[in-house]
Amino acid sequence: MTGFLLRAVIAAFGLWLATYLIDGFRIDDSTTLLIAAVLLGVVNAIVRPIAIVLTFPITIVTLGLFLLVINAGMVALVAWMLPGFHILGFWAALLGALVVGLTGWIGSWFIGSKGVEQIKGR
Repeated sequence: MTGFLLRAVIAAFGLWLATYLIDGFRIDDSTTLLIAAVLLGVVNAIVRPIAIVLTFPITIVTLGLFLLVINAGMVALVAWMLPGFHILGFWAALLGALVVGLTGWIGSWFIGSKGVEQIKGR
C-alpha cells in the first residue's frame, strides 16, 4: 500500500509538471491533481493491460510506438472521468503522457520495483 501511495505522489508530480510544461494540459486545483494521480494508477492497473492485449498486432507493426498512444489514451480517459482535469487534443495528451511516464520511470528508478519496502530492507 505504501508503494502505491508513493507512486501516486510521483504521478501527481508528473501531472503537475505536465500542466506546467504543456499548453492544453490543465488541472484546476491540488485536490484534483491528487485524485487524478490515484485514478491514473487505477486506470493503468485495470484498463491499460486490456488495451495493450487488444492492440497487440498494431503495437507489433509499429515496433511498440503505439504504446505511446495507449498511454495518451489512459491520461485522456482520466481527464474525461474527472471534472477539473482538462486536455485539449491528442498532442497535449501524448506529451502529457510522456512527461508523466518519464517522471514515473525516474521515480521508480529511485525507489525500486518494490517501493519503500525495498528501501527499508537495506
